[in-house]
Amino acid sequence: MGFWDYLSSRHQQLLTDAFQHASAVFQCMVIATVLGILIGVMSYRSGWGSGLAITTTSTILTIPSLAMIGLLIPLVGLGVAPTVVTLTLYGLLPIVRNSIVGLRGVDPALVDAAKGIGMSRAARMLRVELPLAWPPILTGIRVSTQMLMGIAAIAAYASGPGLGNEIFRGIASLGSANALNEVLAGTLGIVVLALLFDAAYVLIGRLTIPRGIRV
Repeated sequence: MGFWDYLSSRHQQLLTDAFQHASAVFQCMVIATVLGILIGVMSYRSGWGSGLAITTTSTILTIPSLAMIGLLIPLVGLGVAPTVVTLTLYGLLPIVRNSIVGLRGVDPALVDAAKGIGMSRAARMLRVELPLAWPPILTGIRVSTQMLMGIAAIAAYASGPGLGNEIFRGIASLGSANALNEVLAGTLGIVVLALLFDAAYVLIGRLTIPRGIRV
């Protein structure tokens, strides 16, 4: 069976896997973004604290994804749970690092001016510092999303959702008629999803970052 014939005969299953893959990455990115920005906000003022945050999240990223999922299976079982935990942990580093870099790059004079007009620390963070630090934070989110698109395929090892199931089925049946088609369909599907997500981030950047800051 040719590749296009395979896509035609399995398009419903492929669309379901693609939706589950995109949904898992999106939801984990939301969690990782909230946690990463919170960690950045809490640690950027302290050299020791920011160093610890970056070192810890860097160390997590050095653990092979297959090993991470394997270690989590006895703790949380198979399926969605190890997928969510793994993807969230792997998505933290670029967001934490860029949050710290972005917040440290805010002009202190602007913060002092906001303080001078009576803004509380929380108001300064929400209305001055985070908006100005948003461009590098968004870049970190984009990098994390691209990483997680590929890592999410490994979740199929733990019966997780997504296009990784196509790839694993193809690898497990190497030599059969549709083995290559399954691997190729899963791989190309992940690439297409990654490009669509990145295009969405470009649009978000254009809508949320003032032209002067972009330049």
